[in-house]
Amino acid sequence: MEPIGEGVKVFDAAPVRGTLRVLEGPDDVLELMDRGAEGVVALVADAGATFLAPLFGELAGIVCTGGTPRSHIGIVSREFQVPCVMSTTFLGPPPADGAQVELDCSGPAGVLRA
Repeated sequence: MEPIGEGVKVFDAAPVRGTLRVLEGPDDVLELMDRGAEGVVALVADAGATFLAPLFGELAGIVCTGGTPRSHIGIVSREFQVPCVMSTTFLGPPPADGAQVELDCSGPAGVLRA
């Protein structure tokens, strides 16, 4: 797997692998709740994405393109021990929904690989 993005990790965590799901709002979360979110790395744009709350217990990881570790997602991900990267920037276009990715929060920065 090659690095495709980097951001600020919320806390130290071992790398996790999963299926990337682009979640743009509550309807996407409801659909994922019906299918199950185990093994999902959620990609969200909004650091205050409270709509993720029902999924925190199942998610493998979270990639957020905004915010800081002190944002709502960062605080809740730390409490649930879900690896999370904030203010993520991509080296090219963001990966497509359904891509297999690795989220690595074990180094100085959070790294997304595909």
